[in-house]
Amino acid sequence: MRGKGHLVSSNPPGEARAPGPIWSEPGTLLEHVAVAVLGMDEEDRICYWGPGAQRLFGYEAGDVLSKPAATLFPAAPVDGTSAAERLAERGRTLGYWRVRMPALRQDGTVFDCGFRVFPVTGDRGRSVIVGLASRGDELDRVKTNLAFLDALFETCPIGLVMLDEDLRYAHLNQALADMDGIPIEDHIGRSVEDFMITSDGGEYQRMLHAVADEGRPVVSALVVLRTPGRPDRDQVRSVSFFPLSQAGDTRPGLGGLLVDVTDREQAIVEATAGRQRLALLDRAAARIGTTLDVDVTARELVGAAVPEFADASVVEVVEWMDEPEMFDPDMPLVTRRIASGTSLPPPAPELVGGLERVTYPPGSTIHETLRTGLPVCVPVNEEFMTRTVIHQARSRLLIDSGLTCLLIAPLIARGTVQGITMFGRSAARPAFTEQDLSLAGELASRAALCLDNARLYSQVQEIALTLQRALLPTNLATSPSLRIAHRYLPGSHLTEVGGDWYDVIDLPGGRVALVVGDVMGHGVPAAAAMGRLRITAKALARQNLEPDDLLAELDACAQEAGIELATCLYIRYEPETGRAHIANAGHPPPLVRRPNGTVRIIDDVLGVPLGVGGFPFGTIEIALHQGDILALCTDGLIEARGKDIDEGIEALRTQLAGVTGTLEERADSILTHLLPTGPTDDTVLLLAQVTERRHSPASTPTDDQA
Repeated sequence: MRGKGHLVSSNPPGEARAPGPIWSEPGTLLEHVAVAVLGMDEEDRICYWGPGAQRLFGYEAGDVLSKPAATLFPAAPVDGTSAAERLAERGRTLGYWRVRMPALRQDGTVFDCGFRVFPVTGDRGRSVIVGLASRGDELDRVKTNLAFLDALFETCPIGLVMLDEDLRYAHLNQALADMDGIPIEDHIGRSVEDFMITSDGGEYQRMLHAVADEGRPVVSALVVLRTPGRPDRDQVRSVSFFPLSQAGDTRPGLGGLLVDVTDREQAIVEATAGRQRLALLDRAAARIGTTLDVDVTARELVGAAVPEFADASVVEVVEWMDEPEMFDPDMPLVTRRIASGTSLPPPAPELVGGLERVTYPPGSTIHETLRTGLPVCVPVNEEFMTRTVIHQARSRLLIDSGLTCLLIAPLIARGTVQGITMFGRSAARPAFTEQDLSLAGELASRAALCLDNARLYSQVQEIALTLQRALLPTNLATSPSLRIAHRYLPGSHLTEVGGDWYDVIDLPGGRVALVVGDVMGHGVPAAAAMGRLRITAKALARQNLEPDDLLAELDACAQEAGIELATCLYIRYEPETGRAHIANAGHPPPLVRRPNGTVRIIDDVLGVPLGVGGFPFGTIEIALHQGDILALCTDGLIEARGKDIDEGIEALRTQLAGVTGTLEERADSILTHLLPTGPTDDTVLLLAQVTERRHSPASTPTDDQA
């Protein structure tokens, strides 16, 4: 193939000579291989003489330019064709020719020389044969070294690797690929991090970066690791890494030698496995039991085990029919599966997640572990199927799932059997060891205690909720002058029952009392305190006390009962006068919506909470007209973390002004907009709309003045 280009003329005699235009790039193999560049014209005369040619042949440029190229070779052979003529002729006819032949130095010595010749078109259209020449012994040395490297990478039993500066695989041998369990081609271009799974906190990666960045070799460092190709096997490798010398402007990198010394360093493997188990237990302790929710706790246990400890896991709780919760090994056991997970392909997900209730016959492996209270490890075989798995279809799924052994641990806390947890491994992993049994027992013990805490908490929650519902009114008083809509929403299942309460009370003379209150705290004590205040308020209301006097009596009762902090809003409405008398003990203020859509916040009177004592309460009066709506609520509707209570009141004001429809529809709309994801705390909303107003002869109020 002919090329076109420009030849650079030689330096004139006497000038400093820079290296020629072609010189081997520096490197451990080629840095001493000089490449001489020369040119021959159409008459086979030397027309270009590079500095490399001067060093190789010994001639100054002025001594050879325009001289016959035959000057560089010994005498012509018998047939009369000189070596120079052969080079030029082959270069012109073949386009490129490579040959080894004797060459002649100026001092008369003959040496073996390697030539590459090819034609180039000069500036004026003349054809020039360019020759590249190097000493034959230096070329042989490079070939030998390259052959040695090729043989080394092909046959060396030690792992060899070349990494680029970003620690990506550039070259490796089959021995290292076999150690990793991953083909050579899958390594190339990928990072070391993709193949080295260590538990050293990143120390291995930091070591490699130090070699690359600082150029300091590492010799015979021991590293414990696993690879994705062999995830079930801990390996100990003796590794040596060194910086690669750069050739020209090529990128830097690392060279490495890796030897598998696992058998020799078995003690290190066992210690590493122990550290991994402790690390897993530490992480599980931090993850399990973050809430007092049974289902969440079970999912946390499964998440801690899969896939690091097992390929699959389930958690099942026992569904006791009645108290006391006693385990009878002679009776069938019914459990409810509340959490599951697997890293295996189908049908494993169907196996662990496709069943909600499980029945185990007497004599099953489950009965055995609950009877002894100790974890057991069993192979998935015919005996296990016969003793434990009732349904034929489930047996088939278990066999097809790929699980080969199961570790079953009891969930027992405070003498109460909570249930069981099962861990499964496939044939790709080693079977469970005694150390794994111990780890599973620790995990199960931790989870069982958290589950029991959640169970006891749920029982207390249920008691408090039952008590609160029993103490709240089931049927509110009715009045022809007011239409009532009320809502009570308990907090989320993660929040204890609070002390929110409300009531609508018929009073003599057709009057009606509206009461909303909130006791500080949660649980049974708050529910009990709420019940006492509600009953007391109802009794005091029927004694025809003024609202401020009623709150004063209620405050005294709260102090006697040891109720330290509670709020209460009391409103007495008189249809005859259209007046509402309002007293407030530290509670969020009521709002009044007029038929024209305007909303007023009645915050003119705000007293201290009940139970504080020592401060008087006040009463204000406002006029209510037909169609007006009173809105009373507890702080669960208007107060949230990160939101000021004034913002919540303003949001309620906006919603109250804009809602339409029946009173029930308005109540639902307000709750939907203000609590779109449900309440986080107990919430009360009470709406009262004036439907009828009877005027007494002595009073016809026309404004809202107190």
